[in-house]
Amino acid sequence: MGEQTKADVVSIRVSDGDKVGIEGLSLQALYTPGHTDDSYSYLMADRVFTGDTLLIRGTGRTDFQNGDPRAQYESLFARLLKLPDETLVYPAHDYKGDTVSTIAEEKGFNPRLQVESVDEYVTLMTNLNLPNPKMMDVAVPANMRIGLAQQIVAGKGWSMSADEAKDLLGQPDVALIDLREDQERRKQGIIPGSLHVPYPEVEASLGGDGLLQQLAKATGKRLIFYCAFGERSAMAVQAAQAAGLASSRHIHGGMQAWQRAKGPVAR
Repeated sequence: MGEQTKADVVSIRVSDGDKVGIEGLSLQALYTPGHTDDSYSYLMADRVFTGDTLLIRGTGRTDFQNGDPRAQYESLFARLLKLPDETLVYPAHDYKGDTVSTIAEEKGFNPRLQVESVDEYVTLMTNLNLPNPKMMDVAVPANMRIGLAQQIVAGKGWSMSADEAKDLLGQPDVALIDLREDQERRKQGIIPGSLHVPYPEVEASLGGDGLLQQLAKATGKRLIFYCAFGERSAMAVQAAQAAGLASSRHIHGGMQAWQRAKGPVAR
């Protein structure tokens, strides 16, 4: 998800322009707010995955979840519609059963894009008078807090503060495990002496012959996990506990908390 998200549990947070790798594929993150304040699209070669920003013959509504029609106008007209006309458009969903369009088709036939100015678009979007989806007051908070919250991990005693982690820095019986992707490490820096194990590799690494399992058993080191904001590390420490590594912990708040605590950062 985007770095703007307020959701508790996120595998990786991306910024505008970041590259996301998925099994040999590379997608470029495009920040396209408007439907929500953390909406992203993803560009891959000749196609763009537009989420709920640009739909087939429509656009995502902007009247809840911090939506903003002015921001959406800029996302559409200054970003997505600037892509080559032949770019394939894959939205997150379509209520009519359509699956793919093109930028040229949407420019020519999407009724919400036939406006002359941002003010005209704002007027259009603010006068749709759409009913609220059912159970929105329940679904939105649930979506924001889905999965294993850091507070739950803290309640089990598996967390430590950034200040507590600073006191352990350099101790021979501690191994700091950085779960972030390379692009995050380049952007934010690393805690000196960290071992890099990207989060997708954690499960295998905690298995019987895995790197982290063997490291803990052979050296007796205490594993301290961290990521950008603490979500991935909260899940990693639960996995480590399930793998029998009872002394493992994670840094609550991740690298963000470490920087706020003025912990040393290597570039």
